[in-house]
Order: sequence, then C-alpha cells, then structure tokens
Amino acid sequence: MTLLFTIISFIIALGLLIIFHELGHYLIAHLCNVKVLRFSVGFGRPLIKKCLGKDKTEWVVAAIPLGGYVKMLDEREGKVSPEDLSRAFNNLTVARRFAIVSAGPLANFLLAIFLYFLLFLHGVNGIKPILGKITPNSPAAAANFQAGETIVKIGGESISTWQDARWALLSNAVEKKHNLIIETINKSKQITLKKLNLSTLDVNDLDTNFLMKIGLNVYQPEIEPIINQIEPNGAGDRAGLLFNDRILSINEEKIAQWADFVQKIQNNPENPLIIKIQRGNTIVNVKITPDTTTKNGEQIGKIGVSPKIDHSKFKDLLIKANYPAHIAIVKAINKTWDTSIFTLQMLWKMVMGEVSLKNLSGPITIADYAGKSAQMGVAPYLGFLALISISLGVLNLLPIPLLDGGHLMYYVVEIIKGSPLSERAMAIGQQIGILLLFTLMIFAVYNDINRLIST
Repeated sequence: MTLLFTIISFIIALGLLIIFHELGHYLIAHLCNVKVLRFSVGFGRPLIKKCLGKDKTEWVVAAIPLGGYVKMLDEREGKVSPEDLSRAFNNLTVARRFAIVSAGPLANFLLAIFLYFLLFLHGVNGIKPILGKITPNSPAAAANFQAGETIVKIGGESISTWQDARWALLSNAVEKKHNLIIETINKSKQITLKKLNLSTLDVNDLDTNFLMKIGLNVYQPEIEPIINQIEPNGAGDRAGLLFNDRILSINEEKIAQWADFVQKIQNNPENPLIIKIQRGNTIVNVKITPDTTTKNGEQIGKIGVSPKIDHSKFKDLLIKANYPAHIAIVKAINKTWDTSIFTLQMLWKMVMGEVSLKNLSGPITIADYAGKSAQMGVAPYLGFLALISISLGVLNLLPIPLLDGGHLMYYVVEIIKGSPLSERAMAIGQQIGILLLFTLMIFAVYNDINRLIST
C-alpha cells in the first residue's frame, strides 16, 4: 500500500463526511429561509470558489481539509440590510436554530445508516463464529466453552460471523455484564447455554486482543509445520532454513502444527533455539535466533518464514451474511444506534479516568485505517466510512463550545432562562472550547506518533 493511496483514501473519506455534515446544516437552513453566504469544505485559503443561486452563495474548497463550515447571514457578524433581517440566523426562533445546528450531526448518522444498509443488503463477508482452543484459566474456560462449538446467540442477539460476536461481546464488556447468556451449538447439533462473566475485565483490556483476554480464540484448521516461503535476509534465511523443511521440534519440544511453531518463535525474541527439521529423508538440527519485532505494543520473535496452506480448508469457514431490504434497514439503524451509544460510553469512561486517553486516535491513525480498508475492498471501506461518520456525529454533539453540541447547549439554556446567553458568557465558553479541543488534538496526535514509533 503506497503512501499516495493512503492519502487519497483519507481525503475522499474526509471530504465525503464533511460534505454530508455541512449539507445537513445547509439544507435545513435553506428550508428555514436563512441566507447562506458560504458553503466551505476545508478551512483557510480558498482553492476553488464558485458563486451559485439567487443568494450568490459561495461554494468553496479550501486549503486545509480538516473540517468545513456553512456561513449564514447573522447580525452578530456584520451589518444586515433591512430587507434581509428576517433571513438572518440570529433572528430565527430557538427551535429553528436548534434544528439547523443539529442537522449536521444528524446527516452523519443518516449517512452511516445508508452505508450500513448497502452493506447488509449486498452481504457482509465474515468468518463463521466457530471456537478454537479455549485459553485456560480465562472467563471463557470458567463458562465451560469448548473448542469446535459455534456461537449462535449473545444476549439474545443472533450471531452470524466473528465480527458480530466480537461487537456483541465488546458492547457487553463495557457494561461489565456478570452473567452474559451465550448460546452455542456443537458438531452434534446440541445447543447449550453459557454464562460468561465479563465483570472482571478491565476496560483497558478492550483492545485488538479483546477476544483472547476473554479466552475465546477463532478456530483455524490445523496447518502442517512445513515451510513454504522464506523472507530474504530474515532470521530463517540466515540460519539456512529451506523450502519444504518440516519442523519436528524446538529445543526438544515436539511441534505438531504451524501454530505451535509460531507461538514458540514469538515467545523467544533474541533467544537462541535449536530447531530439528526433516529435509527430505534427512534429520537436521538448525540453530536460529529470532529477530525482535513489535506487535500490539509487545516485543515478539520473528524469523520470516510462512507455511504451506490448504486454502480449501479455510474456504468452508467463510460466510456471506446478506438480508432483504426491510431487515437490512432495521439492522443498519440498530448498528448505528449501538455504535453511537458505545462511542459515548467510551468517551464518558475517558472523562471519568476509567479508560486511558491512549485510545484517542488522530488524523494519522484515521488516514492509515482509510488506506488499509480501501485496499481490502469497497465493503470494508464503506464500513470504515460508516464508523467514522458515526464518530463525527457523536463528537459534534458533545456539549463543548465551538462544536454543534456547544451551540445546542446554549439554546437549551436560552429556552430555560427565556433569553440568550450574554456575549461575554459565550466568549468565555468559546475560549474553553478552544482549549479543550486543542488539548484533545494534542493527545490524539501524540498517540498517532507513538503508534507509528512502536510498530
């Protein structure tokens, strides 16, 4: 994946989300007969500018593509001619101002629903939720999960893929469910109910290794420990490993399948190992010292070899879950709602100090995900767009001055006290908002850079 491809994917994603958000403001403002002076995608110096419509609205693409705005006629920002006074934003009723401001985040939620609807209608590719080896002394082991079982329902919600299972478990883990009912079915078609205790999990455990911390592992067909490819100048190449070598043991410990071999290598970065291999009709001992690499913040061993894989074994594990339109739209709405609530829960736990601010992501990480999802195909990219659109909608509804949620907070206060807030109060709020947003941006960019350094 090239840097250019990542940048283009990021700009397309950001541009689409900004346009939908600002269109929400613009369309409702138009319905309320407010005069719109400028519709801008981006900030700073205009790169493209076109005046359109009877109001000569400026449609602008600006130099800094990290946001956008809709500038409306307003007496607080300049002189307004008498004939346009009724079309000034500040002269609208509170209800109309509330509708215009909230329309931006609402447009992001509607976009997410539409994207999820398309995905559910077309079909979502996934892996069947079949359990692999259960980690000993884990919540899953305590609940008596067995390898080979298939997850059917979680908390009464039907499960089709591992993606469904992970999301349902994650949502319940945030709430620290003590006895989460999970329905499984084994190879003999026997249905069993498990009670999974998620209350012992720390919220900071909710990362990419979340399922492993519960003790659940994705089932993978056994792969024979036979080397197929060797990375040039990797530890395996330097030690003299060859194509078609069969791994028999490491330090006299028998290796039955490729997963055992990988685990042993990863657990021994920079530690010398003796690998016994079968090469044709000959048994050979090879001394190898795994290189060190970083994965999910942990140092692991790597030798740069990959196995022979029988792809037919993996094909049976794949599933494409698609739905008729009336079910797809319901699932899309539910998915958007559940994701929004989960995002709010995580933000609240950050505020309360229960979740580390390391979970904040900035533009670098988002750009990276944009490029990776686009490279995987249209469906993953649409899923990424839906998720970011929801995040943008939720973020803008936070009661922080400068954001849409801050303005909505002002309007709620105005409704309660019967008059608008003073200009001084709003100026102070604006300064607080700038400070908060600037601080959050610093944390997010710091996390981005830290992730780049540690990978």
